[in-house]
Amino acid sequence: MEVHVSLVGRKDLTGEIYRQLRRAILDGRLSPGGRLPPTRELARRLNVSRTTVTVAYDRLTGEGFITSRVGAGTFVSDDVAAPAGPAPPAGGALRPRPLWDAVMVPTGFDKPARFDFRTGIPDATLFPYQSWRRLLARQLRPAAVGSGAYGDPAGHAGLRLAIARHIGLARGVQAGAEVVVVTNGTQQAVDLVARVLLAPGDRVAVESPGYGPPRRLLASLGAEVVGVPVDDQGLVVEAIPPRTRLVYVTPSHQFPLGVAMSLPRRLALLAWAERHDAAVVEDDYDSEFRYGGRPIEPLQTLDPSGRVIYVGSFSKTLLATLRLGFLVAPASLAAAVRNAKFLADWHTPLPTQAALADFIDQGLFARHLRRMRAVYQQRHEQIVESLADRFADHLKLVPSSAGLHVTATAPTSTPEELQAVLDRASAASVALQPLSMFDHGPPSQPGIVVGYGAIATADIEEGLGRLRRCFEG
Repeated sequence: MEVHVSLVGRKDLTGEIYRQLRRAILDGRLSPGGRLPPTRELARRLNVSRTTVTVAYDRLTGEGFITSRVGAGTFVSDDVAAPAGPAPPAGGALRPRPLWDAVMVPTGFDKPARFDFRTGIPDATLFPYQSWRRLLARQLRPAAVGSGAYGDPAGHAGLRLAIARHIGLARGVQAGAEVVVVTNGTQQAVDLVARVLLAPGDRVAVESPGYGPPRRLLASLGAEVVGVPVDDQGLVVEAIPPRTRLVYVTPSHQFPLGVAMSLPRRLALLAWAERHDAAVVEDDYDSEFRYGGRPIEPLQTLDPSGRVIYVGSFSKTLLATLRLGFLVAPASLAAAVRNAKFLADWHTPLPTQAALADFIDQGLFARHLRRMRAVYQQRHEQIVESLADRFADHLKLVPSSAGLHVTATAPTSTPEELQAVLDRASAASVALQPLSMFDHGPPSQPGIVVGYGAIATADIEEGLGRLRRCFEG
């Protein structure tokens, strides 16, 4: 075991070795049963005589901290109580910027409730683990790793090509592999775009209600983030404030309302961006799971002037824990985004990227999407039917035909009354999210967001039954 002992500027060498080893044992850095270096080896590393180390070991042995076994070595005594960990340093002169006090890291993604209706979580039990393990194991062989050198910041060449083909066929996105950059999820894609396009103080427009993490990310980079209302056709373009440099939207399945941005509204947004020399980040959230109606072309496809940055993620289609996403940049930004990715973390792990490239190219991704679309459609229909029937006196559904969640407003409830319902639901092991938690500006009308990615189909009926009883008090 490597043990750090510092003797720089110290005079009582034996005493320092004793004290520092004793402190490491008491702090738990040297755990019970852990092996200490032989006296000869530690003396050589510290450039002291062996006797100096031996005396320190003898003192620790005499006090019961360590034991020696002939032919085996020196070990921390098993009967030394191991603490929870070293005590943190008291206080400190450094303080974060005030905005970091308001950033809340989600803590509920360990499935705290039996009936989990939260949003943004795919069904991990249906992921094709066997196929994925086979593909990933192939990429971890010496022949695949090659020299082990760092890769292209823009991503694995095969994956970029596979993504370009996939979104070209599935979404009509016109892009070659040279403008695709692989990221660690949607969040990093937004971060890279912001670093390339925005200066501190630039104004950014986001949907309200809308997806919170990008909004907080943009604020942390010094942007002035302004909420823009959403109606049944999507983002209200006329409400975008002047001097806005960038607009972040989820047009395919607006989060959290679930509406699709209409074609006239899409064209209006692109015309607005052209007039105001602004950029649009199109998060094509949940576009893979559509259960009815005709899909509308992405903003990127309709964009005549190269102002749209198209962002996608595999977190909802595969596993959130894979943290794989991508962006399609206009040709004028591709090099700068690649450079920003290099500065951020050089590149996303290459074996995972290569495995995903094979997963797409072998047709496994398309097969998985077809399977999951059927599963989620069944859950979608079951929840929509139940909410419309059993909850008609309390909830009003927002029409939606895509994605992994539906939203319902509560026109007969006050915010306080609805929160009391959600508190009772939580106590009944039913996890839901209020619509208000996604606001950025004036409060939304009371409502709930019901996800169905993480809950088994067989559990939906009982989960909604418990929720119904919570509305009844």
